[in-house]
Amino acid sequence: MRAITRVVGEVCLPVGLVLLLFYAYLLWGTGAETEREQRVLQRRLGEVFRRDGGRAAPGAVKTGEALALLRIPRFGAGYRFAVVEGVGPEELRKGPGHYPGTALPGRLGNFVLSGHRTTYAAPFNRLDELRRGDDIVVDARDARYVYEVTRTQVVDPDDLGVVEPVPGHPGRRPTAALMTMTTCHPEFSATHRLVVHGVLVRREERRD
Repeated sequence: MRAITRVVGEVCLPVGLVLLLFYAYLLWGTGAETEREQRVLQRRLGEVFRRDGGRAAPGAVKTGEALALLRIPRFGAGYRFAVVEGVGPEELRKGPGHYPGTALPGRLGNFVLSGHRTTYAAPFNRLDELRRGDDIVVDARDARYVYEVTRTQVVDPDDLGVVEPVPGHPGRRPTAALMTMTTCHPEFSATHRLVVHGVLVRREERRD
């Protein structure tokens, strides 16, 4: 019995260390990867802002490229993420992703974003802290758009109604510029989706 216990202990120790290193990579290693990508994306986006000076239309960009800069004042002055086009695994490793086919910033319809909650810098980790009336600031190529949080909800992962032009109303024609952000819920799980809805309240000239 002692021999068996010793063997089991010798096997479990390295396995435990491997698992510990793996989880450390998921929580911190992937974050460093995303932060490197973000530095590049934000620099390129800044170059576009300076070059166009707010004169460019907010046209579509290629998958994986930076579409806009996201800021959420409730999360502090240091919170800023370049939003990339696309929501595939490769795109979401870079930062929050824009659902292709949904509205562009400031336009009628539903501007839909998705992001990780626990890995890859966890850009949407604190979405559950947002409250009705909080600002969400989106710096696009043509202007700055400020959305206001209207409500939050938790849905099943296959509930695609939240990404409709009018969330929850398939086929209805939009009459307002809306925004939706989605992430996994609860933390460290994918059994549900946390969804934050907002509405455009003002457009401002972007001050680069």
